[in-house]
Amino acid sequence: MKRREFLSLVGGASVWPLSATAQQPGILVIGVLGAFPLDTNSTSLAGLRKGLGEAGLVEGRNFSIDARWAPGAQYEKLLALAVEMVARPVAVLVASGSAGVARAAKAATSTIPIVFANGSDPIRVGLVASMNRPGGNATGVSFFASTLGPKRLELLRELLQKITTVALLVNPSNPVTAGDIQDMENAARSVGQRMIVLRASNESEIDAAFATVATEPGVALIVNVDAFFSGRRHQLAALAARYRVPASYNNSEYSKAGGLMSYGDNRLDSYRHVGNYVARILKGEKPADLPVIQPTKFELTINLKTAKALGIDVPPTLLALADEVIE
Repeated sequence: MKRREFLSLVGGASVWPLSATAQQPGILVIGVLGAFPLDTNSTSLAGLRKGLGEAGLVEGRNFSIDARWAPGAQYEKLLALAVEMVARPVAVLVASGSAGVARAAKAATSTIPIVFANGSDPIRVGLVASMNRPGGNATGVSFFASTLGPKRLELLRELLQKITTVALLVNPSNPVTAGDIQDMENAARSVGQRMIVLRASNESEIDAAFATVATEPGVALIVNVDAFFSGRRHQLAALAARYRVPASYNNSEYSKAGGLMSYGDNRLDSYRHVGNYVARILKGEKPADLPVIQPTKFELTINLKTAKALGIDVPPTLLALADEVIE
């Protein structure tokens, strides 16, 4: 289908299922590859659809979405899924939620446009040549969530002034974890904070990690940026409550699930930018010419109900800084 024919189709509306079994005539397929079932994080798809809609594209008339994910956030299975989507083929491939997903997409194709959304530095993990001129076939949105670790540590120490140990929960299966650990260790060392690292890549290991951290006196937990943890945020919040461990997370979806505190981008808005970029590419622009988008505003969310259950008095100064307080 020619692009001018595609653009003439804009208008009208109908609803199509998340995954289409076959490409319909006149409809371009947007592939969405993730590390966990996207219905557990509907904010991402809602933002994607919002951005596409703002660009005048209508699901079921101009495009359909084919979403696939690695069961249990098994990063090693992502490449095979990406290859399947490339072979379909999809018009654009959205790599959602982790640098590991984007790297799998990049390994599967050098021609199909890729729009990524994750918290890593896209230059450091090899997704783009530069932020302003990405080059190649990939661009997208970087939350830079992993680089916000020092700020999350600062906020946690302001909330809990008597903590003696900060535990960092990471997923060892994520290919960018080693760099994230180093960043957090440097941040902790700069303020004289003791830090320990806990590793979990499945549900039982998450349980074991909380059982371990609960034995540490005066401990608080930072959950590292990871798609697997995003898909298990309700489990994480429940375990933090059971073991009475104050914990900090990287976006408000965790706080809404019962987590104590989060600091990061507005996920709905970030994925709206993803949808906008997908639309621009479908209309003829090239990923190589679209600068990587970085959030300009980060949000602090505090779950006051969880704080009260943990016996934590949130300082008025911190409440004043909060963008959202859940009561």
